Amino acid sequence: MTSLFKKIITIFSLILVLTAGTFAGNTEAASRVSSAEIVADAKSLMGIKYRYGGTTKAGFDCSGFLGYIYKQNGVSLSRTAAGMYSTGKSVSKANLSVGDLVFFNTTGRGVSHVGMYIGNGSFIHSASSKGVSIAKLNDPYYWGNKYVGAKRVATVSTVASK
Repeated sequence: MTSLFKKIITIFSLILVLTAGTFAGNTEAASRVSSAEIVADAKSLMGIKYRYGGTTKAGFDCSGFLGYIYKQNGVSLSRTAAGMYSTGKSVSKANLSVGDLVFFNTTGRGVSHVGMYIGNGSFIHSASSKGVSIAKLNDPYYWGNKYVGAKRVATVSTVASK
């Protein structure tokens, strides 16, 4: 009987760990994030160099940059662009709002790059060639034909910053 009890506890524990792991990093905002603040925070990091795997001001990769910005505004995101793409609510290109995450396929193998829409057809991101910089979403030379989609991962309001 003790052996059966241990097996049941082990199976139950495994189910609990697997279920919790599925939702780890998929936290969405419980409160509003100001669009003015999140864009100002992102723009304040312009020029910081690209660093593969980077999540700090010493250097950012694309998802590390957005994870940093959103964390500063009380929102936890997945660590990778693909993980971020698996969360939130899909948004059409025509309905983009400031703060929406925009995703690109730069490798030919699915979602591999992420930026944040900042309005007027532009997004901010950490590019391997320029670091934290602004680009046009519909750039006909590169970004335009690599666009995959967008997600709204937080309630970003257009309320002015504090």
